[in-house]
Amino acid sequence: MPEGTKKLGVLAIAGVEPYQKKSGEEYMNADQSSHFRKILDAWRNQLREEVDRTLSHMQDEAANFPDPVDRAAQEEEFSLELRARDRERKLIKKIEKTLQKIEDDDFGFCDSCGIEIGIRRLEARPTADQCIDCKTLAEIKEKQMAG
Repeated sequence: MPEGTKKLGVLAIAGVEPYQKKSGEEYMNADQSSHFRKILDAWRNQLREEVDRTLSHMQDEAANFPDPVDRAAQEEEFSLELRARDRERKLIKKIEKTLQKIEDDDFGFCDSCGIEIGIRRLEARPTADQCIDCKTLAEIKEKQMAG
């Protein structure tokens, strides 16, 4: 989930205020597509900056400690950071896939059933590719397969 800031009780995703739907407007029109493109671009840029900060931090902090406990602690810290960056790398790929869907005019519709995902759901999870009903069913099936 992208980090946001609270403003008037509404979460701003990646620094972008929530979309204000106008009465009678068509779903996923040019304004809405542009809004989500802006959110996804800002989110991707935040993640890339975090990757750059981690790389700088690891280069600056890398030390060859003579004490094995200190060395192990540093290796564990780096391992945790690298795991977090790996998750973010996967998220960046998902964001780029979603941006491509916007370019292809295929954004905002469920990959499973084809209905509108909905502005509010996309505000909460801009990379959503299923409507809430299909996602719920997929999660139930996943739990049944695991259990």
